[in-house]
Amino acid sequence: MGAALARDAGTAAATIGVMTPHGGGHARGEHLGPEDTAREASPYIELDRSAWAALASETESPLTAAEIQVLRGLGDALDIEEVQEVYLPLSRLLSLYVEAAGQLHRQQEDFLHQRTPPRTPFVIGLAGSVAVGKSTTARVLQQMLAHWPQHPNVALVTTDGFLYPNAELERRGLLQRKGFPESYDRRALLRFVVDIKSGKDEVLAPTYSHLVYDVVPDELVVIKRPDIVIIEGLNVLQPARVREDGRTGLTLSDFFDFSVYVDAGTSNIRDWYVSRFLRLRETAFQDTGSYFAKYATLSPEEAVAEAERIWDSINGPNLAQNVLPTRSRATLVLRKDKDHSVRYVRLRKV
Repeated sequence: MGAALARDAGTAAATIGVMTPHGGGHARGEHLGPEDTAREASPYIELDRSAWAALASETESPLTAAEIQVLRGLGDALDIEEVQEVYLPLSRLLSLYVEAAGQLHRQQEDFLHQRTPPRTPFVIGLAGSVAVGKSTTARVLQQMLAHWPQHPNVALVTTDGFLYPNAELERRGLLQRKGFPESYDRRALLRFVVDIKSGKDEVLAPTYSHLVYDVVPDELVVIKRPDIVIIEGLNVLQPARVREDGRTGLTLSDFFDFSVYVDAGTSNIRDWYVSRFLRLRETAFQDTGSYFAKYATLSPEEAVAEAERIWDSINGPNLAQNVLPTRSRATLVLRKDKDHSVRYVRLRKV
């Protein structure tokens, strides 16, 4: 598989030449002036959609159209073509990283001249805004990575379960800041990831219900010795907080082996959020047990106004202040176009 990926990468490189920061390219052999060289100095490799898709041209998607339909979120432009051209190359790249981690573990044993505990799970952090499609990306990657025989056990955990319960958020005056970093039990979340990377046989994670918009008491997800763990959430790439004494502690991303940020233009994400709100108004909000049932009776105009108010007062500021600034911390960025399809991929150099 590694040789095939290298061969595909060579083909793509010959096709695209040197990528510019905007996804364009220079033909091989074209002279680059001093201004071009300065502009292109970057810790990232950027591939446009066609160049990235070429990396998986010889492998078929393991997912069927029916499976993709189940995985797709509201508004996502996810089909066989998107899976084949975007997520198949990404799953192959991630598989190479997982294999490399296993090789490093064996080499470390050789260096220490002693057997060490089994390699800990490979942890992937996946971040991005509300409504950008990160949950769909996480589900697709979980299914695709599990199809590679080297790592069939892939767990997916969302950070929603680590939100403080609504009652606690209300007590702290944070209910209207749900999703902001301070609305999470960050100590419990960090302890969960530390336990995963410590190689514990069994680790528990709380669950969250989007129907009742709250953490579900006494309902836990059991993670048992997975090969890979995907941790998906708004703030998983947040840097460490500075303590009162001026020191910084550990943060989640200190324990990530790879990280992905799902990116798009802010105006596009806002439109997607409003569209999703309108679809939920006609579906999930109709459930009388839903926390958002009060929105089911809104007129279309009222629903749009309410969705825009929620975005402009909560989700938009959180994106600008806390989520978007973490994009540069990701190993790989998937940049989406207005139709939700991935337009280009930016990968950190090694």
